[in-house]
Amino acid sequence: MLKFNCKSCDLSIIGETHGLNLAAEFDNFSEKISSIIKSLNQRKDKPNEWLQWMNLGYNEETVWYVKEFASMVEGRFDNILVLGIGGSALGGLAVTEALLKPYWNLLSEEKRNKLPRIFFLDNIDPDTIKGLLDAIDLKKTLVNVITKSGDTAETMAQYMILKDLMEKELGDNYRKNIVVTTDKKMGVLRQLADQEGYKIFYVPDDIGGRFSVFSSVGLVPFALVGLDIDQMMNGIKDMDLELKNTDIRQNIAAQYALIHYLMYQKGKNISVMMPYSSRLKYIPDWYAQLIAESLGKEFNNNGEKVNVGITPLKAIGATDQHSQIQLYNEGPNDKIITFIRVEEFENTLEIPKIFEYTGVGYLGGKTINDLLNAEADSTKVVLSDCERPNITITIDKIDEYNIAQLLYMLEVQTAIAGELYNINTFNQPGVEQAKNYTYALMGRAGFDGSAEGLKEKLVNV
Repeated sequence: MLKFNCKSCDLSIIGETHGLNLAAEFDNFSEKISSIIKSLNQRKDKPNEWLQWMNLGYNEETVWYVKEFASMVEGRFDNILVLGIGGSALGGLAVTEALLKPYWNLLSEEKRNKLPRIFFLDNIDPDTIKGLLDAIDLKKTLVNVITKSGDTAETMAQYMILKDLMEKELGDNYRKNIVVTTDKKMGVLRQLADQEGYKIFYVPDDIGGRFSVFSSVGLVPFALVGLDIDQMMNGIKDMDLELKNTDIRQNIAAQYALIHYLMYQKGKNISVMMPYSSRLKYIPDWYAQLIAESLGKEFNNNGEKVNVGITPLKAIGATDQHSQIQLYNEGPNDKIITFIRVEEFENTLEIPKIFEYTGVGYLGGKTINDLLNAEADSTKVVLSDCERPNITITIDKIDEYNIAQLLYMLEVQTAIAGELYNINTFNQPGVEQAKNYTYALMGRAGFDGSAEGLKEKLVNV
């Protein structure tokens, strides 16, 4: 299980001005947290609560269908190309970067065990799209188009480009090179997939994109590159059991949510996530969307204007000790830092005993692992000395079980935090208006009326 250390948020370590009396606060919020955990678990099976993601670890039917499809296409493709944006791509990118061998796409077919390379087109930068299309053979590429709504402008534009190119190169056979992940009943992509005869996977109802990583949104690409999705499900189920505990002292998701909530009241409105592993470098990107879209809200559930939300920030250890830590130690004390540590790395690299007559000779005989751990320990202590609150989450090792546990815990803590702020965790009105403006500028039917006014605004902004 995950190890959770929040001692460096306690006033006994970082002082009363910036620290919390954790024991007292856990007592103060004990009933509130218990009520929230009970409520979330009672509501998760009800429609329109947007909590179906809490059941994904138990969705054996989807896992079976995904594994069957992966088995059917095994050996047919050199590349998997995922078209998606936001929650349709960030989770997949974070998990595959963590669990596949480093530099996976550069490895030979033998070193990849004859499994395909995987690419994510999660933006609409024309140079990036063209560059990738020039680098891969579409005839040997399986394209996974992911959009729950079925009309996400960015993803559908990418799909339209790919569909046109693949039809020209493969003829009618291009349909075998496309798999769709979308809503079961609605959306343009759902209709097109039926017409074209694509293989379709469905995103369950009442699951938002940022909570969809363990639905078919993530499971399809994971299975296609050989990841063990059964072990992911085991990790989620075990973590879910732990997080059903209504005692905050035994529930790390509740502790994590409450500490951030209380630190926000003390002016800590920036949350830094800093993994000490390059393989985990995209976990903060996934988490950034999770808390930004979930917790950044103008109004609370009572209709009161509150403008709440903690700002996510990404760092990587030890790299960003040489770029950001100066700010964290001596700049505004407005941050809470979360370190993610790995207990057991897959490899151990020894530093040779050379240059012993120089100032770097002390490194000889140690390991790179020792150095990375020493840097992480030192950074944690220095931040604590400077009265900067920090938390450490440690996973046993980087594998399917542990990564699934980590991400699921962060999802649950986000849901708990939303209840503490008394906001709607699962809507995103601040995103929708920008989408509507884009539709107007691109000439989508039904948005004509706002196009002229929008063009006038653009002159002045």
